[in-house]
Amino acid sequence: MSRLFVLLLSLAVLSGCSSTTVEQYADNRPIFDVTSFFDGELTAHGILKDRSGEVTRYFSADLKGHWENGVGTLEEWFVFDDGERQERTWTLTPNGDGTYTATAGDVVGSGLLKTSGNALFMKYVLQVPYNGDTIDVNVDDRMYRVSPDVVMNESVLTKFGFEVGYLTLTIIKAPSE
Repeated sequence: MSRLFVLLLSLAVLSGCSSTTVEQYADNRPIFDVTSFFDGELTAHGILKDRSGEVTRYFSADLKGHWENGVGTLEEWFVFDDGERQERTWTLTPNGDGTYTATAGDVVGSGLLKTSGNALFMKYVLQVPYNGDTIDVNVDDRMYRVSPDVVMNESVLTKFGFEVGYLTLTIIKAPSE
């Protein structure tokens, strides 16, 4: 009997470690079409938490996206609560299989962007300012389109396999003129 209990407990622990995949959201609506949502002007508002869950920063951002020959450019201008400003320009290149390669000046190598249903998952390595230098942090972005004009984003930041921060933001698409 104790062996059965240990086996069942082990299976429960292992199944709890399984990772959610973007494909699990295939039936959810509205569909997250990258080319239409990230086209035009958007705004974002978010918080950054440290590894203990304490909010350490607030920010707002203006975003502008456009597409040419299937390749997207998404410009981002961030303003943090302490007055710091940051800019990032993403290039989103289709891979032909529904995924995109995502690059930016402060991203090491490239990220892979996948969508399914109302979800978008993207993983990449970001160079983050730290004590007058930069450190490389792994970012796991999980975005969910909750209405035609609103996306919720949750990101987990890790270093050496340990969670070091969390980002939560809301992206709002400006109404078309």
